[in-house]
Amino acid sequence: MADDAAPMGMGAGNTEARRLASLGALGPVTPQFAPAADVAAGGVLLAIPALVSCGLLHHLTKHLALPRGYYSLPSIMLLLACMALARVKSVELLRYSAPGEWGKLLGLDRIPEVRTLRKKIELVAGKNPSAQWSAALCQQWMASDPVSAGVAYVDGHVRVYHGQQTLLPRHYVARQRLCLRATTDYWVNALDGQPFFVVSKAVDPGLLTVLEDDIIPRLLNEIPGQPSAEQLAANPLLHRFTLVFDREGYSPRSWLARKQDRIACLSYHKYPGADWPAQEFSLHMVHLAGGQTVEMELAERGTYAGDTLWVREIRRRSTGGHQTAVLSTDYGTEMAVLARQMFARWSQENFFKYMLEHFGLDHLIDHQTEPLPDHTLVVNPAYRELDAQVRRLTGQRGHKRAAFGALGLEGPIEPKKVEHWQQRKGDLQEELAQIEEQLGEIKARRKQTPKRVAIGTLPAEQRFQRLSTASKHFIDTIKMIAYRAESAMAHVLRDKMSRHDDARRLLQAIYRTEADLVPDLQSKTLTVRLHHLANHSADEAIRHLCAELNATAMLFPQTDLRLVYELVS
Repeated sequence: MADDAAPMGMGAGNTEARRLASLGALGPVTPQFAPAADVAAGGVLLAIPALVSCGLLHHLTKHLALPRGYYSLPSIMLLLACMALARVKSVELLRYSAPGEWGKLLGLDRIPEVRTLRKKIELVAGKNPSAQWSAALCQQWMASDPVSAGVAYVDGHVRVYHGQQTLLPRHYVARQRLCLRATTDYWVNALDGQPFFVVSKAVDPGLLTVLEDDIIPRLLNEIPGQPSAEQLAANPLLHRFTLVFDREGYSPRSWLARKQDRIACLSYHKYPGADWPAQEFSLHMVHLAGGQTVEMELAERGTYAGDTLWVREIRRRSTGGHQTAVLSTDYGTEMAVLARQMFARWSQENFFKYMLEHFGLDHLIDHQTEPLPDHTLVVNPAYRELDAQVRRLTGQRGHKRAAFGALGLEGPIEPKKVEHWQQRKGDLQEELAQIEEQLGEIKARRKQTPKRVAIGTLPAEQRFQRLSTASKHFIDTIKMIAYRAESAMAHVLRDKMSRHDDARRLLQAIYRTEADLVPDLQSKTLTVRLHHLANHSADEAIRHLCAELNATAMLFPQTDLRLVYELVS
């Protein structure tokens, strides 16, 4: 192979530049493209305009830096984004890819080996404020679509950890129905599922606390187009923006505080009560986030959440008669619009599922840990043990009560079995009394035990460390950019596809497809000729995509070569 035949092995053919870069006399190198045929995964180059437009290379000089070396920061960023789109879900998987082939896609002799790439990620994320870069991109995304930014979807994603570096607290993982060691990431997304930012918590304080401490302060500063103080004073029903979350965020006390901040809340009713009469519902046309328009049977009442907060309760009635109750402190928006906003929450759930399956959302970037501050509050191990005992005894009590009640349902007792029946009933009654006594004692001890304590007060064997977050936050931001870029490309493809749901599948096929690279230094173009796919309809959709991409006249980063996309004739 050409990789093996390179002077320095495995594709490293630019020997002179590499020697000078190793001595600190040169670097970074600029991309230099050569004609190449049948380059594996060459179709991923069709994503370059979308990646750049979504901010992959924006704000780098201000927020990120890389020490002088052979590889430039833009080349590393492009490699990581293209890896995400090509479904190379971790850096380790590059061990099984031809480095020279990847190098051809980026105008390099080869990409860095796994160890080098890990070091580059650590240098970029560890010594530079990657969180500030992510925040700058978030503001850019919100400013580009202020209408969508005015409705923020917040939900937690439990990120399971199977390693042995530290004993993280256990979390309930709904998708696996197990309690596993994990951390929690709280994501903020738009109406259509597009991600804005993520907040990682090694010790999960709960959605309401994260909203109060981390998310709302950012949204107040970053969401564009918020009403002015004069507008809010003139209209008591006006709000700054809307927060949408599931039943975990149900808290009338918290909602009342948000109402005073002029922030609307929208969530499912945690205690909906009896169904409403069917005659209260009427048909409404609801425009969904995906562009479809559907009919929904909706009804509305005013009600109290808790004792003091007056809210709107909106119910949707399905064709089968099931009613879904929604509460809102947005008092001015039409009922159909609120229904659209609430039921679009599944876009965020679909985002989690898609990112897990296709972008390796839970994959570890590194295996480093770092200590938690001593003042960090964690669940008290003593409280956890007492709580477990209460749960266990409560379960035993339920079983004993069921057995005791069943004795009275056995019908007439034969005279010769009366004594045995009485003995069984007496034994169960005595066991119930013992359980009640133990339960009362343990509940009293639990009440006297603080639920949370500072981790610095725990014995060394009960403490744990958190997973390193710098590299993870950096890679998560690149994955957000990749997802946004793919979404933009899917939107273009849907113009020529009868089955809109297949747009992302077609893009996955495009990213894996071979392509020919034809640089023309005189006309300053880099032509990417994608090989044909399996059928004519896919080729027609790709031609449409190529035409839209060519209209952007995008230059390949760090070069003066204009990208030209076409299908092999």
